[in-house]
Amino acid sequence: MGALNYITPSECLTLTARENARIGAIASGIERAYMKKIGSRDDIPGLSENTPLESRVAQIKSHLRTGKIPRSLDIREMQPILDAGVVGVALDQWLTAALAVVGTAYTVFGGAAPIVAPVNPANRIVVFWKCGIETAPSPVSRLIFRSGGAAGNILAMFDLEQLVNWLVVEGYFSEPVVIDPTLTYAVQVLCRIATAAVARVQLGAFVFEPAGQTIA
Repeated sequence: MGALNYITPSECLTLTARENARIGAIASGIERAYMKKIGSRDDIPGLSENTPLESRVAQIKSHLRTGKIPRSLDIREMQPILDAGVVGVALDQWLTAALAVVGTAYTVFGGAAPIVAPVNPANRIVVFWKCGIETAPSPVSRLIFRSGGAAGNILAMFDLEQLVNWLVVEGYFSEPVVIDPTLTYAVQVLCRIATAAVARVQLGAFVFEPAGQTIA
């Protein structure tokens, strides 16, 4: 399936557009969870796997806009320690590995022992949908998602310097990046300023799991 990758600075989007991006990310995660037999599509009346992907996502979005949520799934924001296995940090927070060399890719899952290639559990979907850069000036130029680990195939790539041009710290992805169960993956930033320190690059991401099965 083809992909369309670009990042839109938050200042270029209305509040409605930002809400649509959030709802779209959640709907995409729910749809993928059902296709991977996580949760039950009975949560969404009339939802059929025989309709086109775009139609299924649109139907789920409409259901979510009524204020109803899937009862067979737990949906929450991603936590680096719990969901990526980050260790050696005092708080569950978004930190890259130390940025030592310009032009080098570093994992966004930093800590005492940075996690360069998390493995998604068999009962979990992760959907990434936006990015924020707290560190100023921005020391990173690209955001790269890979399957298969740190040297794997590129799933998506976004130009973070577009945020610098607009003097904003947050951007929204053109489409969500979906990580399937059991997938070994990597999320990397490309260093543009060698600070020899970690950077605060915060990803907007939702986790989808069977209801009641989150284990801390």
